[in-house]
Amino acid sequence: MHIEFRHLRTIKAIHEAGGLARAADRLHITQSALSHQVKGLEDQAGVELFVRRSKPLKLSAAGMRLLRLAEQVLPQVEALQAEFTSLRDGSSGRLHIAIECHACFEWLFPVLEQFRRTWPDVDVDIRPGLAFDALPALMKEEVDLVVSSDPEDLPGVEFVELFDYAPVFVAASTHPLAKKAFIDAEDFREQTLITYPVERTRLDVFSQLLIPAKVEPAAVRQAELTAVILLLVASNRGVSVLPDWVVREVKYSSDYITRPLTKSGLTRRLYAAVRSEERDKPYMQKLIELARIEARKLQNV
Repeated sequence: MHIEFRHLRTIKAIHEAGGLARAADRLHITQSALSHQVKGLEDQAGVELFVRRSKPLKLSAAGMRLLRLAEQVLPQVEALQAEFTSLRDGSSGRLHIAIECHACFEWLFPVLEQFRRTWPDVDVDIRPGLAFDALPALMKEEVDLVVSSDPEDLPGVEFVELFDYAPVFVAASTHPLAKKAFIDAEDFREQTLITYPVERTRLDVFSQLLIPAKVEPAAVRQAELTAVILLLVASNRGVSVLPDWVVREVKYSSDYITRPLTKSGLTRRLYAAVRSEERDKPYMQKLIELARIEARKLQNV
């Protein structure tokens, strides 16, 4: 027996309308075409689906079985059609984000809080991109967006500019380096440098300053949380280098000093890496827009 969606819609329409004429109007077909469709379906089933000469037209026991199937299947089909329409229109989808920048959680969470209010049908998830290779995962469609400060030339991947930031030296206000107007690589030789638990090549202080200058700090201490790093710095247990959006509040505290790295300062750029075919999706564009707006707010504090 070959049952099509139109057969299920026919059974449901006749049952709800109580007759062929009204059901035909509802289905936008002629009554004769509907009668022919019903006869063909009964021939396939080998049983009558309706009780003839009943007013209103009633389903037989076999017809009721088919109706129950229609009531189960058709809502699922309609929901799937609505989902596909939303995907096509860009109002729903998946947005799994990997973060290569450890401190990015500081500004990303407010962005996602705003995003979910306007795009509730987009499935958002965050995966720290430090425990796996985020960019290969993006190319394999395991994630949909990677926050990174290290653009690469990858086929099918675009790096969309988000915003610029400055890595900033932070120390206790009583630290000897507080007397300096700016901090050079050589200033780190005698210091305990407190960092996130990240490969050195992913830390701005190493990749942009210490490694090129071939300078090694006296010691490196790692802490997972920004709050812990700042607590250790305030206790004079070491110094740190953090993005300017992280130290936007502590620079006004009497417990800390912040200084630029080098006389001219260092500037880095953060990117959203996305697959090329998904860059223009409305919800992807909205997230990038919100990220830029949030960054401007933080930098103006």
